[in-house]
Amino acid sequence: MSGETAGFNDLPAPSLRRRLAAFVYEGVLLFGVVMTTALIYAGLVQQRNAMVGRNGLMAALFVILGVYFIWFWSHGGQTLAMKSWRIRLVQRDGSAMTPWRSLARYLLSWLWFMPACVVLYLWGLHSVPMVFGVMLAGVVGYALVALLHPSRQFLHDVICGTRLTDTPNKA
Repeated sequence: MSGETAGFNDLPAPSLRRRLAAFVYEGVLLFGVVMTTALIYAGLVQQRNAMVGRNGLMAALFVILGVYFIWFWSHGGQTLAMKSWRIRLVQRDGSAMTPWRSLARYLLSWLWFMPACVVLYLWGLHSVPMVFGVMLAGVVGYALVALLHPSRQFLHDVICGTRLTDTPNKA
């Protein structure tokens, strides 16, 4: 193992607070990506009603968000929000992310939302306050599970062999 790789393994995981702050900031940044994608999609399919073509839009957003995350993770290990919060994604051994490992992490990262989506579906909840409350509780619950892991990693990182690390300040 090279000295550079060993250095990554020595870096601790960022605090849960910093990771959640980066998560929220990522959502703010992605708002523009989502709105631009929706605008382009609506123009391409001549969408006149938000409910018509909704499944196609969801599929397009899934793909566009995947491209965003996979590209950033496999080209430096940081999205824009992760750079701002000095968080880097690496493979478990500290090496740089590959596109395939980034794809696996993207797919597994949807675990953040799955428990809440299942609750919403099974209970038939549709009102905005209920959806917001259940999703928030699900995301917070999922984040808290990281506290049970010895190195404080998220479940999807443990499963796909990745880890979040602190990026030291540049002198």
